[in-house]
Amino acid sequence: MSFLHDIWNPWHGCVKCSEGCQNCYMYFLDRMRDQNGAEIYKTKSGFSYPLQKNRTGHYKIQSGEQIRVCMTSDFFLEEADPWRAEAWDIMRQRSDVVFFLLTKRPQRVRECLPPDWGSGWDNIFFNVTCENQRRADERIPILFDLPFKHKGIMCAPFIGPVSIRQYLTAGQIEQVICGGENYDGARPCNFDWVKSLRQECVDANVTFCFIETGTVFIKDGRRYHLPNKQLQSRMACKSGMNYQGRPIHFDLVDDWGYPIPQEDLYVPHFRANCETCGSKLICNGCSDCGKCL
Repeated sequence: MSFLHDIWNPWHGCVKCSEGCQNCYMYFLDRMRDQNGAEIYKTKSGFSYPLQKNRTGHYKIQSGEQIRVCMTSDFFLEEADPWRAEAWDIMRQRSDVVFFLLTKRPQRVRECLPPDWGSGWDNIFFNVTCENQRRADERIPILFDLPFKHKGIMCAPFIGPVSIRQYLTAGQIEQVICGGENYDGARPCNFDWVKSLRQECVDANVTFCFIETGTVFIKDGRRYHLPNKQLQSRMACKSGMNYQGRPIHFDLVDDWGYPIPQEDLYVPHFRANCETCGSKLICNGCSDCGKCL
């Protein structure tokens, strides 16, 4: 379980289901802790994280924050079916917070939506993983058919060229993230793929974020080995690939269903190290952990 302020892992562990899973970072990190990434379990203290309060009685997660869900699993994992209704209920209660959902299993989503879903909740940002062209062409059409008000694409691990121009023109995609692969057996990420994908997003005025190069990065025909994730992020930032497209607006409401004034919403703040981070464009801001400037 991660207690970073912008991550909520209600359950942990996953079942590999596509090419992007081959060198899963979660499996690698679990192995380093003598754990088995294929063991799936509901987290204990972490499950209720969005509802937890600090000593002053205020929510630890503030109104307007964006929380990434199931970064060590998949929210639509079949093995998590017994726990998902309770997780949906937490997201329903925190209608003032944006929940970033990412899945490799869009074909399971419709049957897993809560009964009061309707046309979608405005505080849910739904994303599918498109690690290569095959998965993009498989998952994006499913994404288009699902009732979500906010949709995005994540090309990570970016293990092959991906063109999504035909999908961007539909106007449903609000954000595209890409990044290379890490840890054991990392497959190369080619800068030419990044530049091509970025140009498609620029042409459609869709936000594009290149978060990291990955361990093996190919640029101008040269192969680079970048084992440090912080270095990968700095190099991604230095590339100048990030692009701010049309604004994404979430209609967040309080417990009574009233809109929350803009001045009452969380504003991300950043420190010196953040200025060279590839993820700054889409980041929830510094967690004030005290480990950097």
